[in-house]
Amino acid sequence: MSEEPPGPSRYTPGRTPATRSAAPPAVSGEETAAALLARLDLTNELLLRMVAEVAKTPATHAIFVDAGYVYAAAGRLVAGTEDRRAFDLDAEGLIEALIDKARTIFADSRLLRVYWYDGARRRIHTGEQQSIAELPDVKVRLGNLNANNQQKGVDSLIRSDLESLARHRAISDAALIGGDEDLVSAVEAAQGYGARVHLWGVEAPEGRNQAEPLLWEVDSQRVFDLEFFKPYVSRRTVASLDGRDTPRPTRENVRFVGAQIAAKWLSSRGPEALGELLPGHPYLPGSVDQDLLVEAEGLLQYSLRGQSDLRRALRDGFWDHLRTLY
Repeated sequence: MSEEPPGPSRYTPGRTPATRSAAPPAVSGEETAAALLARLDLTNELLLRMVAEVAKTPATHAIFVDAGYVYAAAGRLVAGTEDRRAFDLDAEGLIEALIDKARTIFADSRLLRVYWYDGARRRIHTGEQQSIAELPDVKVRLGNLNANNQQKGVDSLIRSDLESLARHRAISDAALIGGDEDLVSAVEAAQGYGARVHLWGVEAPEGRNQAEPLLWEVDSQRVFDLEFFKPYVSRRTVASLDGRDTPRPTRENVRFVGAQIAAKWLSSRGPEALGELLPGHPYLPGSVDQDLLVEAEGLLQYSLRGQSDLRRALRDGFWDHLRTLY
């Protein structure tokens, strides 16, 4: 019986079974489409998660204050002079009023911080600047003062901070209080990264105290009038209210007066008003803060304008009393 001839070899000539490569399994068109759909579903799920996280992230704003502009413009408006030596500026009270305004204007946003730009010899903090730097949510940035008491380097500091915060998406809105044309580049830099810049100013008795090119570049403008600044600027006179030499009260005395006023405030306003006040701690609405200041000065017979440490003790006493009850 003759043998059948061998069939065709399933191996490539010259290669052994150990060295041959296995053919990839056949994939149908339906399987390929299913895989693509699965990948698309996964991508969509990741995008939805990302959008949800972005939606949960609150908008954030910051306040940028050119102190040189504020002293000059508010001093001229309220005291009739730009000479800092002729008047006191209650920086702490003004900062809290600005924070309160921002809370109203940017209702769905949270405050990052207040940046306070000022000049100092060799960039060494003065006592007043140090007191401002100790305030919560406030960052003091110092430029230099030349021989003519002119600020140098402040505009570049504002631009650096504005641009950096906008670039890193740390803020969505910036309230800029200043008037110098050199701030235009700072506004443009922040806007280039998607932040909105809102220019706030001080009412000018005559004409304008903010450069027109700056007004053209910003997203919105707002000017605060004499009534807004009046509580925070006062001409330098004898410390007492009635013209006699009244000793400076201690922080403990002022704190006690703050607690007294808080008890009176609560009895007249009731717990509902307190419920509205507590979420804003440690800040007080501007109207409440001014009522507190005026009443305390009447009880103490001593002016607290420009006395940032005593103003802080007054607010601490007010809050301490309210928070011990609730």
